[in-house]
Parts: sequence; C-alpha cells; structure tokens
Amino acid sequence: MKKFRAAIVGYGNIGQYVLDAILTSPDFEVAGIVRRDPTNVPDELKKYQVVKSVKELKDVDVAILATPTRSVEEYAKECLAAGINTVDSYDIHGGIVNLRKALDGVAKANNTVSIISAGWDPGTDSMVRSMLEFMAPKGVTYTNFGPGMSMGHTVAVKAIKGVKAALSMTIPLGTSIHRRMVYVEVEDGHKFADVAAAIKADDYFAHDETHVMQVDCVDDLKDMGHGVNMVRKGVSGTTQNQLFDFNMKINNPALTAQVLVATARATMKQRPGAYTMIEVPVIDYIYGDKEALIKKLV
Repeated sequence: MKKFRAAIVGYGNIGQYVLDAILTSPDFEVAGIVRRDPTNVPDELKKYQVVKSVKELKDVDVAILATPTRSVEEYAKECLAAGINTVDSYDIHGGIVNLRKALDGVAKANNTVSIISAGWDPGTDSMVRSMLEFMAPKGVTYTNFGPGMSMGHTVAVKAIKGVKAALSMTIPLGTSIHRRMVYVEVEDGHKFADVAAAIKADDYFAHDETHVMQVDCVDDLKDMGHGVNMVRKGVSGTTQNQLFDFNMKINNPALTAQVLVATARATMKQRPGAYTMIEVPVIDYIYGDKEALIKKLV
C-alpha cells in the first residue's frame, strides 16, 4: 500500500503530537518537518528531513499546519499553490467563513484540497453540534469549554509585546459563557499593566471576562488537560424537551493532532476546494475499507 506523505509544518505543542499520530497511522509516513529554525533539530527528528520551507521537501501529499492560527492562511496558500493539500486547526470562529473563501479559489486553481479548522473545537465539536441540530431542529445548544489550557489563546498571548511566557486557562461558567484566566511572565523593561491591557484588547479575549496575572514561572502552572460539555435542549418534530448531553475530557494537543491526521486522510478523498469538517463525509476520516467500516459502525 502506498502511504500518504505528510509534512508537519510547525513543531510546537501540536506538531510533536502530530508526529506521534502519523507514526501510528498505517496509511501515512513523514515527508519532513518544516521549522522556522531548521538547524534546531531535537533527537526525535534526526531521522527526518527538517527544512525551512515545504518547497524543499519532495513528493508531499498533504501539509499538516501545526502553526499559530493567525499564520494559517499564509502557510496554506503557499502549500496549496505548490500542489499540496492542507489541513489546519484555525480556531477563530468568526474568521472561518472568510478563511474558507480565501483558500477555496487557491485550492481549485491548483487542483488541491484544504480542510480548515480541523481541531476539536472548531472541528469535531462542530460535527457533534451539527448532529444535535438535525436531531432537534428547534432549540438551543450550549458549548462549555474546560477547565483547561487553551492553546490558541496561549499562543495569542505569547505574541503580545512584553510577554516572556504565558498560559491561558478557560473556565466554564455555563450556558456558553467563559472566564479567561491568563498567567504571564513579563519581559524586563515592560510594564505589567501595559501587557495586561494589550491582552484584554486582543480579539481572542475582548469578548470574555478576562483576568491577567503576573507569575514568576508559567511552567509551574501548565497542564495540557482540557474538556467540553455540550448540551442541547430542543424539539424533535412537535415533541418538546429533547435533551442531549455530550462530554469529553482530553489532552488538548494530542486530540487536536489526531484530528488533523484523520482530516489529512480525508483531503485525499475530496474534490479540489476548501472545506470545513462538517462538509466532509464522516467515513472519509477513518482508515480502512469502506464496506468493512459500514458493517462495523452502522
């Protein structure tokens, strides 16, 4: 069986788990790793080609973008234009429609496929929300995250001037309302008050209750655990009080990475263009013979 060749673009928290997920997937192999500093090669990467640009790698089928959300569009366009499919875990909900439009034309022009926002939220949670929606078309769904470390929010804080290290925790208050607890180490020469104001003004935090605290060592607080509780109360036909409750407790980057690899598999089965996860048949994410999967899962 010819294996799909996947490039890992970015080797931070998610990228490291993407490598694990590829190595345990029977239909994938590592085409190489793209890093900002390709001379920085940890021991576990020494058997792979580590480069600065995906264009330096050969025969890449799909690029798994384990990069900060705000750089996804740039990397995706570069890969798609080079004839390489892409998947990413873009997590700014309000920007998803525009990103899909921006990548759709590039993908179609280059006969490639991009599946965006392929994490667990947005991503697999979006699929669960969609299922709850057709099970009870009238009603309300509440998505409550945490408590746990938000990787997207943490990366956003790290990008703010004056931040040496950061951790953003998401605390659920119920009915889709959340509190952001942000812990930062401040670089010398910067005022904590200025850093805190910049964090609260960032679009990742501007819409939620946010508390910023200065600490001596962020690493002492880190825990990659996270979770979600989704509740929908609605109506099936004319029958009231249909109640659905979905819960999971997970390691955040490990699950994101596994979803990215499953989604990379799904890119091989779509027509050229850009998609969100809810637009792709569920069976396309799963390794195995289609008829056998139907027999097993239906």
